[in-house]
Amino acid sequence: MHALVVVAHPDSQSLTHAIASHVAEGIIATPLQPHALGAHTVEIADLASEGFDPRFSAADLALFQKTQTAPADIAAEHARVDRADALVLVYPIYWWSFPALLKGWIDRVFTQGWAYEDGEDGKVKKKLQRMRVHLVAVGGTDQRTMARHGYFGAMKTQIDHGIFGYCGAQVVTSELLLASDTGYPEAHLDTARAIGQRVFASVP
Repeated sequence: MHALVVVAHPDSQSLTHAIASHVAEGIIATPLQPHALGAHTVEIADLASEGFDPRFSAADLALFQKTQTAPADIAAEHARVDRADALVLVYPIYWWSFPALLKGWIDRVFTQGWAYEDGEDGKVKKKLQRMRVHLVAVGGTDQRTMARHGYFGAMKTQIDHGIFGYCGAQVVTSELLLASDTGYPEAHLDTARAIGQRVFASVP
């Protein structure tokens, strides 16, 4: 099976990138199901180094309005997400959400007609029901602050439900790796590898 790991951080030497790499290692190291051939594969989409443009443009609006087809860069993103059996997003928490680069990726890639479809009856057709999503957020605060202000719940509402639930994708993992965690930062790499090992461990 194939996973797409999307990482959004401008520094390739960051903890965020190290966590993404360890998630990928865990996926590759996961044994295949009995009688399966080959090995699990991973593609890492480094949005910063690839120069992904997160700005929602007139061409993106035309796609939403169904007056034009997808721009070439978005058609390419659709294709590589379609190739994946699982989607893993690894990102630092900026202002209690995605960085702008990753939010722009969501804005531009999770388009009407591909991720969902607004029906004439007012009902939304969820088009990503086959997709299993794993979210790994990296933050500099502590669990007490997250709990006191309700930030984790707010992030789950906005991201897990508001984005992926709207498209029908199943959020399997929604993990916060924080600076206050015991063994930081090395323990986060072990956790990341364990997350990777779970991505396909129970998939038939």
